[in-house]
Amino acid sequence: MLTVAIVGRPNVGKSALFNRLAGRRIAIVHNQPGVTRDRISAPASLPQTPCELIDTGGIGEGADASFSDAVQTEAELAMASADLILFVVDARSGLTSVDEALGRVLRKTQTPIELIINKSDTDSQEDDGSEFARLGFGTGLRTSAEHGRNIQALADLVDEHLSPIQEKIEEVAESTERDGLKIAVVGRPNAGKSSLINAILKDERTIVSDIAGTTRDAVDIPYSRDGERHTLIDTAGLRQRSKMDTSVEVFSAMRSERSIRRADLCLLVIDLDAGITAMDRKIASTIQKENKPCLIVANKWDLYHPDLPKHERLEKATDHIKRELFFLHYAPFTCVSAMKNQSLGLVFKMINEIRREAQKHITTGQLNRLLGDALLKNAPPQNKSLKKRLKILYATPAVNDKYRAIPVPEIILFVNDKRLLSDNYSQYLENQIRERYPHPGVPLNLSARSRRRPDKKG
Repeated sequence: MLTVAIVGRPNVGKSALFNRLAGRRIAIVHNQPGVTRDRISAPASLPQTPCELIDTGGIGEGADASFSDAVQTEAELAMASADLILFVVDARSGLTSVDEALGRVLRKTQTPIELIINKSDTDSQEDDGSEFARLGFGTGLRTSAEHGRNIQALADLVDEHLSPIQEKIEEVAESTERDGLKIAVVGRPNAGKSSLINAILKDERTIVSDIAGTTRDAVDIPYSRDGERHTLIDTAGLRQRSKMDTSVEVFSAMRSERSIRRADLCLLVIDLDAGITAMDRKIASTIQKENKPCLIVANKWDLYHPDLPKHERLEKATDHIKRELFFLHYAPFTCVSAMKNQSLGLVFKMINEIRREAQKHITTGQLNRLLGDALLKNAPPQNKSLKKRLKILYATPAVNDKYRAIPVPEIILFVNDKRLLSDNYSQYLENQIRERYPHPGVPLNLSARSRRRPDKKG
C-alpha cells in the first residue's frame, strides 16, 4: 500500500491531521509536546487513493531528551519508506530553527514533499507566516486540523500525488496473501512488548528503552508470515490508574483495553525475571473478562535463574505462572528472550497450534456423552439451601459469532435449576471437557439455562 508520512516538530498538529485523514481518532492528540513517540500507522479514509498514513514522533524539542535520537530514527525510517511526505509547521508559532533544520534534511530526499501550514484557523492568518516559503517547499497549504479547515483540499492534494502511482500498481497482479490475525501484545510497562515485536519483525519499528512506558499509543503494525497478513498491536504498557502521571497515560490505558477487545488473540508479555505482579494479574483479568484467546509470553528467560539446569528453571517458571495466573488457566506459555532472540520461533508455532485446535469442534452427541460420564464419575453435590441437586438435561455447543478468526466455544447446559450450578462444579465440567478436547489458549464458557415447566391447567 502507498504510504504518506506526516513529519514535523512536536505540537504542530501532526496527530490531529492524521486523525482527520484517517477519518477516526487513532493517534493520541494532546497539547503536551512529544506525546507521539512511535510511528503510528493506519489506512486513510479521506483520500480516494488507498494509502497508509504514518504519524511520526516529533523531531527535536522533545519533552524527553533521552528519546531524541530514537524519535529522529523513527522519522527517518518513515521518510525512507514514504511515497509522499507532509511537512507540518505551525502558523501560530511561525518559522523556528527546528523547522529550518528539518527542512534541510527533507530537501535531501527524492520523495515528494508538501508543506502543510497547520493551525491556520482564520482568514486573517493567510498573510502571516510568509517566512515559511524560505523552507523551499513553496507557499504551502494552510489547514486547521482542529476546525477541519481545508482538510478536503489536503486529501485532494494527497490524491494528486498518489493516484498516478496507484494506477501503475494496479497493473500488477493482486497479492495472494490472506488476512491473518489481529494480535494484541499486552503487558505492564517495560515487560519487553516492543522488544518482542522488534525481534519478530527484525526491524526496530517501535522505540525500545529501559524507561518504563515508552509506548503510549496502540500501534498497528502489519506483519506478513506464511502467506498471511497479520496485524501486531503494540499497546501502551498498562499501569495502575493511581500511578498514572498524566491524562495521556489514562488515554493510553483506555486504548490498550480497547486493543484487547478488538484483538483475535492476546500475547500477554510478562517479565519472568522480575516476577508476576498485581498489574500483570489485572491485565490477565481483562483478557479473561473479554473472553480472548491468549498465549503467555514469559520474557527475559535468559535472566531467570541462569545458574540452574534448564529443567529446574522451567519447573520454577511453570509453578510461578500457574500459581499467580491460575484464573487464566486456559492460556499456555512459552519462555523467550526478546533481547537475545531466544526461542522466538515458539511464539508463532504456539499461535498456530491454538488456531488449529480451536477449529476442532465438539458435536452435540459427543458433548452429552462426555458430560454423562462426568456426572457418573462425580455427581453434583446437593444444594443445602434449595435442597436439590443439579440435573443436566441436555447440552449443546455454540460458537459466538464475534470470534471468527479463532472460534471461542460456549457450552449451553439445560438444567433443572441454573442456581444449582456452582462455580466449583462448573470448573470440574470444564476440566472434563478439556481432557478430551483441550482447546489450548482458548476460553471455554459454560452457561446454564433453567428448564421451563409447562403451565398446569385445570
